[in-house]
Amino acid sequence: MKLPRRNFLNLAAGAAALPVVPRIAFAQAYPTRPVNLVAGFAPGGGVDITARLIGQWLAERLGQQFIIENRPGAGGNIGTEAVVRAPADGYTLLMIGSWNAINATLYDNRNFNFIRDIAPVASVVRYPYVMVVNLSVPAKSVPEFIAYIKANPRKLNMASPGIGSGPHIAGELFKMMAGVDLIHVPYRGAGPALTDLLGGQVQVSFASMPSSIQYIRAGKLRALAVVTATRSEVLPDVPTIGEFVPGYEASSWFGVGAPKDTPAEIVDKVNKEINAGLADPNIEARLAALGGTVLALSPADFGKLIADETEKWGNVIRALNIKAE
Repeated sequence: MKLPRRNFLNLAAGAAALPVVPRIAFAQAYPTRPVNLVAGFAPGGGVDITARLIGQWLAERLGQQFIIENRPGAGGNIGTEAVVRAPADGYTLLMIGSWNAINATLYDNRNFNFIRDIAPVASVVRYPYVMVVNLSVPAKSVPEFIAYIKANPRKLNMASPGIGSGPHIAGELFKMMAGVDLIHVPYRGAGPALTDLLGGQVQVSFASMPSSIQYIRAGKLRALAVVTATRSEVLPDVPTIGEFVPGYEASSWFGVGAPKDTPAEIVDKVNKEINAGLADPNIEARLAALGGTVLALSPADFGKLIADETEKWGNVIRALNIKAE
């Protein structure tokens, strides 16, 4: 039987639309079971703190648990690779950030390509780092610290959450621009690094604001400077490093990613819910209390930020000849 052309076109259009209907229905129903949100660092650091805040918001909005799964190691690469290998169904998400942009150049032997294998879902926040010292360090300011370390080269240990982490690269940039020599001691996350900093086993760190702010306020760590271009609203009396080392600036950003090929409908749904959270006064206030600035972008704009940051930090790593030891 020969179909009239109009009927044929209607049937063809209907057939082409069939695969779309289940995908839309799937996205509308998502999530129907708990979602894992992988954080590639140990509990207690800025990544973990932010993941739990966003996970709680998503759980309340979407009616399913968002389980924070800490997978520390290799500067966040272990957690990232776990998500790269996970099914692209929206039930395994990843906290991503500056460390991913750094690792793209730092590590030669990764089994994945971050920009290719992880889909940007939603940006969340930009945090400053803060240069903090153990109270045993006699320096009360950046100039005093520089003078002290130049008089006592390699006497102080610099803690970081891991080789290639944002705090590590921020510290290496300070070492180069200030002309000082610090011994780098990497840890498996910000929590363990801060524990040893508080205990005096290490003496200085370029820590994330969320992980260190409580110790600064309690007088257990001394903040010498923030590392952004302008002073932080939560530590207004603390100067920037750039006030003493012209041109110095560094900051971190956090967001959420998913395995490549995760349905666009799910990516858009999670992006919409996270951005709704970032517009909520309570969430915004909690991030601000940690020194953060809300960073609510579309998936496409977040992808551009990631690409730009990967290029920026790649140039720094090559200039400093930093290697993943």
